[in-house]
Amino acid sequence: MSFVSRLLHRLSAPSEELETDEIVDRCRASHTNIGDLADRSLVDVVGVVRALTFPPRQRVPELVADLSDGTGTLVLVWLGRRSIRGIEPGTLLRVRGRVCLRRGRPTVFNPAYELLPEGSGGAPGGADTGEASAVA
Repeated sequence: MSFVSRLLHRLSAPSEELETDEIVDRCRASHTNIGDLADRSLVDVVGVVRALTFPPRQRVPELVADLSDGTGTLVLVWLGRRSIRGIEPGTLLRVRGRVCLRRGRPTVFNPAYELLPEGSGGAPGGADTGEASAVA
């Protein structure tokens, strides 16, 4: 795609489409596309945190995040945690764990994760890591 055609596309495309294109570009180094995940498979994906959900205090503590790579959305659930420093909307994450379908959506419970710097596209090394659980 030439520079002029990319520029015209950016000027005429809806903002949601531009955000998706940007996420796909940033996550291109991902080993697996979120849209291609199979139930009960081990995954290693890179994506951007799109949303965080905090359940009421009366329930068991959990932090729920929606991770997107432009091809789909993966739900991440950390049980026993109400927050994890560094994980917020817009954060680029590399996540490893086992996928299950929960309410029809691909979900990983207590994933191992790495906080990736902007523009890294999932390249390992130099990132903060968090081992919320061992990958089984």
